[in-house]
Amino acid sequence: MNALETRARAARAAGRKLLVPYVTGGVTENWTDLLRAAVDAGADAIEIGLPFSDPTLDGPVVQESSYRALRRGTTTRQILDEVARLALPVPLVAFTYANLVLHDGADRFCAALADAGVGGLIVPDLPVDEVDPVAAAADTLLDLVLLASPVTAPQRRAEIATRSRGFVYAVSVMATTGERSTLGEAGEQLVTSLRQATDLPVVLGFGISGPRQAAEAGGYADGVVVGSALMRRVLDGAEAGEICGFLTQLRTALDTTAA
Repeated sequence: MNALETRARAARAAGRKLLVPYVTGGVTENWTDLLRAAVDAGADAIEIGLPFSDPTLDGPVVQESSYRALRRGTTTRQILDEVARLALPVPLVAFTYANLVLHDGADRFCAALADAGVGGLIVPDLPVDEVDPVAAAADTLLDLVLLASPVTAPQRRAEIATRSRGFVYAVSVMATTGERSTLGEAGEQLVTSLRQATDLPVVLGFGISGPRQAAEAGGYADGVVVGSALMRRVLDGAEAGEICGFLTQLRTALDTTAA
């Protein structure tokens, strides 16, 4: 069991809901300050988006953050070098696409993540029936987190739940990432279904826009991922202090739900 899964299980055992912010690597010159802000706000893990030119699952906000990072000349190697120097006290999870993972070989890619201190990997465009090479490369180095959506067939949903490591990422809607005013019933039904197939924590993402949605999701999921709402603020010029304040609001909402 790697650090990500250990942390996630320990949080659940303590009655704590997981807060997992998403930050696009290299989106600003001082982007690592956003990671420190997330830690200060009580994040349990942090997703770091590795910029990719065709982020098919990302909505317009996260896409723009990725394009902005690429326009700055950001590379995966640069991101990992910066991350390695931070030694943050929470697990880091790389979020990227299969082309980046497989380009130079999954073994080299996963080893590079682990060398930088990254403890998890999410590859949203990698189907569960094609995950074997990446899962083998991750093995003891990383927790490979798999995603399931409300339209995932029951048999595949069970396989995803069984094969995921760290936690299971439940997607609230079958759509790209983005903020939403309401989460709807599909996310809760998905979480309930996944829990029947695994004892891993199940974390809900896609649509967590603020404290109200975080509290709603925390009522049935083991935690939340927040990406678009955070990155929109960054694209609008928010600096680390404002991001810390926003995430602290989510942390308080989740803690109130847990209590």
